[in-house]
Amino acid sequence: MQDRDGAKLALKASRTSFPFVQTVFADGGYAGRLEVWARAKANVALSVVKRPRALSGFEPLPRRWVIERSFAWLIKNRRLVRDFEQCPETSEALITIAAATTLIRRLR
Repeated sequence: MQDRDGAKLALKASRTSFPFVQTVFADGGYAGRLEVWARAKANVALSVVKRPRALSGFEPLPRRWVIERSFAWLIKNRRLVRDFEQCPETSEALITIAAATTLIRRLR
């Protein structure tokens, strides 16, 4: 399944757990008809962050660095460096614990 097709399933499923989310940021690979579909079917604005054509070298893109930084914080937990879990529920629980630990550390 392509990411764009899977994004439809993920956006639809996320509306029950996160109805308050109004804008979703996505990579340039999600541009096109998915933006229109997200507004019409999932009732969410899909904002695609594209890399400027004139950009040479590395430059952090707006809003995209937030996701990369968050993943880096989660990967600090040794158990999440490799995905050895057999049950998705176990992986989800470990990610939740890692995220909670990260938030608690930042509150201090």
